Amino acid sequence: MRKLSEFIMLGLLIFAAVIFISAVVSVFFRDTDSEDGLSLSLGGDRIGLVEIKGVILDSESVIKQIKRFREAGNIKGILVRIDSPGGGVAASQEIYKALKRAREQGKVVVASMSSVAASGGYYIACAADTIVANPGTTTGSIGVILNFFDFSELLKRWGIRYNVVKSGKYKDAGSFGRPMTPEDRIYFQQFINDAFEQFVEVVSRERNLEREQVLRIADGRVFTGRQAYEYNLVDVLGSFDDAVELIAEMAGIEGKPKIIRAEKEKVTLLDLLLGDVQEIVQSITTWPVLRYQLVY
Repeated sequence: MRKLSEFIMLGLLIFAAVIFISAVVSVFFRDTDSEDGLSLSLGGDRIGLVEIKGVILDSESVIKQIKRFREAGNIKGILVRIDSPGGGVAASQEIYKALKRAREQGKVVVASMSSVAASGGYYIACAADTIVANPGTTTGSIGVILNFFDFSELLKRWGIRYNVVKSGKYKDAGSFGRPMTPEDRIYFQQFINDAFEQFVEVVSRERNLEREQVLRIADGRVFTGRQAYEYNLVDVLGSFDDAVELIAEMAGIEGKPKIIRAEKEKVTLLDLLLGDVQEIVQSITTWPVLRYQLVY
């Protein structure tokens, strides 16, 4: 009987601990901008803040934020804070196009670079009217990368055969079960070259640079913000606060601007525990994929 009581008491303590942790999580990770829906409906000019952090695997949530700000009449400008080494080519392009559309509909767009805004992160920044970078920001890395594993020798050592039935000679190109042939490499190089040309075209057009000027620095190398400024890849050297002041001035907002963060999805304890796992699974299941990404 005593053991049963102890067991029940232990269960209650565990339950209480779970409730306490959930409460703490809800305080620190709740939608801190829940008033934004009201803020967007009230009068007064505001600046919408869109944050792009980490590897860009998906564009859906960011595009929703941009669309929400684009359609709000009292949002006069969109400030894009980028701290990302880039990511998928298509995802980066979709965010870029969403920002371009906002500009075309009269919103001022300013990109503020944090520690890193490289490759796909820089591609997105090119959609802005003005790009602000810290002198020590890591940016640039204009290029495309596609990675493949080759486990063929390892499989052979283990006596494992990897059989493939395919409809064409390139259908399994890049497969981990066989070495890459010279024909495969040419095929993939052409694939990458087209995505690279798209990147160069965007930089050339948005930064008002000749194609040859872009090609001279579009070899995958990174630059500090100060170096990027010298190459005309960014417009202003400054901090996030400088970017806020700049976009307020460009949007014609007097006084201290009201910054509205995009509404975030509520985070549960399970999300926190599984978030990294989901990101890893997503990156694996969509691999290999063309990437505008700085790879360390």
